[in-house]
Amino acid sequence: MRIRAIDHFVLVVLDIDSTVAFYQRTLGVEAREIAPGRWALHFGSQKINLQQLHASVDPQTRHPSRGAGDFCLLTDTPLAEVIAHLTREGVAIINGPIERTGATGRILSVYFYDPDENLVEVSNVIG
Repeated sequence: MRIRAIDHFVLVVLDIDSTVAFYQRTLGVEAREIAPGRWALHFGSQKINLQQLHASVDPQTRHPSRGAGDFCLLTDTPLAEVIAHLTREGVAIINGPIERTGATGRILSVYFYDPDENLVEVSNVIG
């Protein structure tokens, strides 16, 4: 077996509406209701599924907990513009810009928390 890409991942959240509003406002993702009461945040050819805490819709989930997410999203928007946008939206940057190693090489990243305290990293590929 050889894995080719990430299709989606799941975030456990306290309030679906607040999470959808945050990601639409700060990252410009498209929110879609994928089934009654189930939401996903779409960007490019990937998505983030949202699962509400205490209302598990997936019986395979053993220990759903909010704030356990830690992920990196790539953007072509210059990081200075990302920082300015986050600042205008009142989102506190907790680290960065800082150089890191991404899946394919060097990246320049900023870090912040979403409403559920998931750690979000937004990055530009360097070079």
